[in-house]
Amino acid sequence: MTPAMLTNRDARRLFLDRHLLLRPGSGPGSGADLAGVLDELGFVQIDSVNTLARSHDMILWSRRGRYRPAALDRLIARDRAGFEHWTHDAAVIPMRFYPMWRLKFARDEARMRQRWPKWQSEGWDSEIHNILKRIADDGPVSSRDVGDGESRGTSGWWDWHPSKTALEFLWRSGRLAIRHRQGFRKVYDLVERVIPADHLNHGMADAGIIDWAMTAAMERLGFATSGELAAFFEIATRDEAKDWCADALRDGRILPVDIGLADGSIRRSFTTPALLDQVAGLPDPVERVRVLSPFDPALRDRARAERLFGFRYRIEIFVPAERRLYGYYIFPVMQGDRLIGRLDARRDAGALAITAFWPEPGIRMGRQRQAGLRSELERLATFAGLADIRFADGWLREPKEGTPG
Repeated sequence: MTPAMLTNRDARRLFLDRHLLLRPGSGPGSGADLAGVLDELGFVQIDSVNTLARSHDMILWSRRGRYRPAALDRLIARDRAGFEHWTHDAAVIPMRFYPMWRLKFARDEARMRQRWPKWQSEGWDSEIHNILKRIADDGPVSSRDVGDGESRGTSGWWDWHPSKTALEFLWRSGRLAIRHRQGFRKVYDLVERVIPADHLNHGMADAGIIDWAMTAAMERLGFATSGELAAFFEIATRDEAKDWCADALRDGRILPVDIGLADGSIRRSFTTPALLDQVAGLPDPVERVRVLSPFDPALRDRARAERLFGFRYRIEIFVPAERRLYGYYIFPVMQGDRLIGRLDARRDAGALAITAFWPEPGIRMGRQRQAGLRSELERLATFAGLADIRFADGWLREPKEGTPG
């Protein structure tokens, strides 16, 4: 079969349209509209870093400018339209996907039983029964409510006391669910008290789950290799993804497509006839400048983003300060279908403090583009509840020619 061809321009636009970044988002960013955004994205990654706003909130705000964090809290804790679990990382996931997570629960449990005894504190597995009984008898708990008298580590995020480890094990294996959060602290409860019965009791065969995961990933990526499809939800294995692609290709459900990359090379991928048909009707992208979360779904696969946009991004939180190229927590900045720069910004004494903006090589920061950036910073300050924007001297930097970008 002769593969179809997507130019880099068309590939970017299809990908961004699938990620709700090509067109203006005009919904209220709450209730059914927010549930629809979550469904179309597939999941929203949760991250604890809060130099300005939490990652999941920035992801949703980038698609719905009227979104505010309380809307996601209501969606999960009151409406039960989403649940928390893992894809490649911790995420908020549409509740209707819950039945498909049963396979992930089982596979995560097997991995944890194999790996955790080697690196977690001893005694966590013996606490499993006690934790379940306490929650059944006394109601929801957070990690702060359990583990009295247990040694609590101080060496890092994964240095958990045994009862905390047992809570995480029971959550990851599907026997507990996150009922809500107190601040950013998870509150765990029995799944039957959190997950609506029609989702909790709906069963699917493993083969059906894998078919769903691959099909749903393709719809949200627009085009992908088998490995990229597997990595989207992290439900199917790489071998299962290869087998699915071979079967779907034979049945005509997917077709090969050559994707033009930012460096002029070609990458063979797959897409569907329906997705390919959409390309000709895609609009020009909105010219709004957008400040994105470092964990935005469009950038989650760093290698894919580099191939498609020519934008090499690495989070530098764990890089020693003297070795950072840009800074501790740097926000990618998009305009239209291009990534145009990187922003060093933070919350500081009630103001949005702008330390630096580095345009990408080849990006000219003329008057119009600077005005667009300042307008986005005003929107960002409003979203973060900040009354002022403060620019450091020399905040508009020169591109870092020759550095990753």
